[in-house]
Amino acid sequence: MQKISPCLWFDGQAEAAADFYVSIFRNSRKLETTCYPEGLPRPAGSVLTVRFVIDGQEFTALNGGPEYLLTPAVSFAVIAETQEEADELWEQLTAGGEEGQCGWLKDRFGVSWQIIPKGFHALFNSPDAAARKRVVAAMMAMRKLDIGVLRRAAGN
Repeated sequence: MQKISPCLWFDGQAEAAADFYVSIFRNSRKLETTCYPEGLPRPAGSVLTVRFVIDGQEFTALNGGPEYLLTPAVSFAVIAETQEEADELWEQLTAGGEEGQCGWLKDRFGVSWQIIPKGFHALFNSPDAAARKRVVAAMMAMRKLDIGVLRRAAGN
């Protein structure tokens, strides 16, 4: 068990969300499901938590109820090794969700993600101020990030 692990609060969708994420990312699996015991505010036997791993990172999904909502204030950034991987993740995670600007999206469970093609950070942090400005302008016009377009904007 890792020392620090994100816990995502859901209203009855913890197991469905864990199954969804495990189906999308490689090296992923469910670890443990716990159920509500008698005496807690949810029906005994219903899913309380699901511990799962997404590509080596452990998470917990909690069916805590409607008291709290997920917001884009916390998101998960994924560095895609290739544009094809970025495209695939984007398509899968936006199914039933919402596309955002500049590589951001919200999945059908309300979790926010940033899908970032490998090489983006080098372009965004280029020592060439004019290239950086072109990359930022290109990025601001995008929903899903396209590393080829961003490289061309940078002049690479």
